[in-house]
Amino acid sequence: MPLTTDAEIRDLLESARTIALVGASDRPNRPSYGVMAALQRHGYRVIPVNPQITGEHVHGEFVFRDLAQLGDPIDIVDIFRNSDAAAEVVDQAIAVGAKAVWMQLGVVNQAAAARAEAAGLKVVMDRCPAIDIPRLGVARPA
Repeated sequence: MPLTTDAEIRDLLESARTIALVGASDRPNRPSYGVMAALQRHGYRVIPVNPQITGEHVHGEFVFRDLAQLGDPIDIVDIFRNSDAAAEVVDQAIAVGAKAVWMQLGVVNQAAAARAEAAGLKVVMDRCPAIDIPRLGVARPA
């Protein structure tokens, strides 16, 4: 079952330090651009992932092609892709040993969520961490 209670989501956000944001954009009018900035302001290290702008920088961070390129442990993979495309991202998150996948508002893929849970990952669907962090009073990462 995806995490749904406030306590479960708060625990995940308070334990996380590094977030890979798949579908990051370098365009200020895109929701992923604002969410990345909000997560950074809250104290997370956010690593942008987008094959269309690989090698560029967004909010001071190098943009990677895919999760396999990162090399650093990832606590949460935040997915800014459509529901169908989320399946491939979830499979990559499993392959790199991420601890959780977070599908953004409007992104729901039950089969991918079930695969992630079977692999031991925590799952959040159809939510936004930039909304939940202030709503839940999440403490900044140490």
